[in-house]
Amino acid sequence: MRWLKIMLLSMTTAMVANGSVTKTAFGTTPDGTAVDLYTLKAEGIEASVMTLGARVVSIKTPDRDGKIADVVLGYSALDGYVADKSTYFGAVVGRYGNRIAFGKFELDGHQYQIPTNNGPNSLHGGTVGFDRLVWQGKAIADGVEMTLISKDGDQGYPGTLTVHVRYTVHHGALRIDYSSSTDKDTVTNLTNHSYFNLSGDSKKTILDEEIMIPADKYTPVDASQIPTGELASVEGTPFDLRKPTVIGLRMNDDNEQLKIGGGYDHNWVLRGKSGEVKTAGRVYDPQSGRVLTVTTTEPGVQFYTGNSLNGVAYGSAQESHAKNTGLCLETQHFPDSPNHPSFPTAELKPSEARHSTTTFTFSVRTK
Repeated sequence: MRWLKIMLLSMTTAMVANGSVTKTAFGTTPDGTAVDLYTLKAEGIEASVMTLGARVVSIKTPDRDGKIADVVLGYSALDGYVADKSTYFGAVVGRYGNRIAFGKFELDGHQYQIPTNNGPNSLHGGTVGFDRLVWQGKAIADGVEMTLISKDGDQGYPGTLTVHVRYTVHHGALRIDYSSSTDKDTVTNLTNHSYFNLSGDSKKTILDEEIMIPADKYTPVDASQIPTGELASVEGTPFDLRKPTVIGLRMNDDNEQLKIGGGYDHNWVLRGKSGEVKTAGRVYDPQSGRVLTVTTTEPGVQFYTGNSLNGVAYGSAQESHAKNTGLCLETQHFPDSPNHPSFPTAELKPSEARHSTTTFTFSVRTK
């Protein structure tokens, strides 16, 4: 139904096709900026991405019986995304995804302060992160390239950062390629904040789905969800997801870390070297048979069970999403890395260019 509404909204505009890519209008922001929607099609997958926040709006895939459904959370119209400033549905978040303690970090002997918007900390770039900005879209073979230039001093970050994010679809897979460059030393951590619900029914929780994260360690957090600096073993804890585990099985365990996050909202330390493609996670929905496999070149992944979704309705359609109706697998550098020299560095210098890749591959499993 959500997809039908999107199509009806766009029918009044001319359609520009480029191979398997279709561009339509998706409305305007309150300041009058036009927002475009790109629909990418390949065998076994159809994904839509819009220029506001370079957001994934929908991903349509078949279940074991061939029934097509949208497996990510979102809204049917632009005004829902504009009104909702807390969930980051489908967005590319930055300049620094995840948290930075007290919004402060030191670089080249200078202390920088960025806006705090998550208790005492900065989350996903600050009060006006990349999710709130309209990117420049361009159709490419099998997908779309989104470009954003973040000026020196944007949200307090140093350096003019140029970002290109490419979404492409291939057989059953959505691939995201991130590229960043800067004219001054800075820090950056880009990720995609899609919420997945493999049942295809956004009213159902993800608690009966199974997850596997092949990681031996994770980064525990303090009371404000900032990493303590420890790389803790998952052995003997609810964070041991090395074998397929029903998501809701241990979420209510008497575990301090789960209490802090209100469920899972932590960074897992992935095996292998940063820059090498590795499995970040696999999710299986027994009811639909859908399987999501996430691979990445990033060193970590934030597994989040939608603990803060609260059923508040947004937009003209008054659409809402309840707690635990979506899960995120945000491939990333570790939270608060600029304040933890032992973590993989998030620094970016003018002499460098940073590239990373994350692929979401969908398949089905028979009963």
